[in-house]
Amino acid sequence: MTQDLDFDTLTIHAGAAPDPATGARQTPIYQTTSYQFRDADHAARLFNLQEVGYIYSRLTNPTIAALQSRVAMLEGGAGAVCCSSGHAAQILALFPLMGPGKNIVASTRLYGGTVTQFSHTIRRFGWSARFVDMDDPQALEAAIDDDTRAIFCESISNPGGYVTDIPAVAKVADAAGIPLIVDNTLATPYLCKPIEMGATLVVHSLTKFMTGNGTVTGGVVVDSGKFDWSASDKFPSLSAPEPAYHGLKFHETFGALAFTFHGIAIGLRDLGMTMNPQGAHYTLMGIETLGLRMPRHVENALKVAEWLEQDPRVESVTYAGLASSPWNATAKRLYPKGAGSLFTFSIKGGYDAAVKLVDGLELFSHVANLGDARSLVIHSASTTHRQLTEDQQRAAGAAPEVVRLSIGIENADDLIADLDQALAKAAG
Repeated sequence: MTQDLDFDTLTIHAGAAPDPATGARQTPIYQTTSYQFRDADHAARLFNLQEVGYIYSRLTNPTIAALQSRVAMLEGGAGAVCCSSGHAAQILALFPLMGPGKNIVASTRLYGGTVTQFSHTIRRFGWSARFVDMDDPQALEAAIDDDTRAIFCESISNPGGYVTDIPAVAKVADAAGIPLIVDNTLATPYLCKPIEMGATLVVHSLTKFMTGNGTVTGGVVVDSGKFDWSASDKFPSLSAPEPAYHGLKFHETFGALAFTFHGIAIGLRDLGMTMNPQGAHYTLMGIETLGLRMPRHVENALKVAEWLEQDPRVESVTYAGLASSPWNATAKRLYPKGAGSLFTFSIKGGYDAAVKLVDGLELFSHVANLGDARSLVIHSASTTHRQLTEDQQRAAGAAPEVVRLSIGIENADDLIADLDQALAKAAG
């Protein structure tokens, strides 16, 4: 299927076709662990990566394959690898690139769980991260050294809703000869196409806007297919002989799909971050309405943010869609369909007032999630970002007086009325 089709057409048809065995029009849930080989030679060719097919559902599954194809086409990538969660996708993306003593340069404006993963967990692999303000190209360049293997940022950041100038960051990555990894969870390919802006890899928590209904977890790594993994000796997992496959060189053998094949044949094989086929099915169905949901998310978010900005009980609002935002010009230039629907606001009265507001909301759901059709709220400093120091919280946009909103697709006036009554309780 061609990528020239309209976005809304791809959300329904990409990766999907009538089931050849039954004619079923919706992609079936292939709830199976394993697949019958035609004969011994067929099995050997599959295990040697000489033929593409299905071996075992830790590696490949037809339902998940359909989702991988759909997301890759929506992002404009060469291929994709689905996995169990957005956090798993981040490790899966880094796995072929890193090694003991190697580092990544990451944005200071990241989801708190990602900051923790990069600050602490990856150190157990001998990897490390350096956190830099992505709005400062000179600081970004200065943070890169001979052991840096990637730059990592979010297209729209969680929790503050700040937008990243991806082409500017990609320029620095290109000059250093390293890949740029962009988490596109909050923007989705409806609002932003990082690969078109120079990203090498795109990761998603499919749990969020892509599925859009708060039912399943999932992640994906999309490979642009544009990076030359053999241009230097920095990425031996992709350019050098692989002992587990009799010396096969992934980049030499698979070209633009080298990262994708490595992600399945080694990443999923050895890390086991497998997506559930039923979860893939729910996500496929969710993506079918992505082009309908995202405009409503953005429209509602702007209306709510504008109302909050004018309210005397509110100190500030971070939404990049506001004309007053320092990121508004970047948002208009790179995200013309909107700046997403996640943002924060600071409430007068500090930590105590923020907690009272969250407890006083009735229509907003107080949950540790975002990107749902429902509007969601959380106090990041006491939950998702509580492991960070206050300085780290403030750098990430999750200060103690800050409340994060994920605006859904309900009626915006109803959402504003709920915020109004909760602000009254918090002020009281």
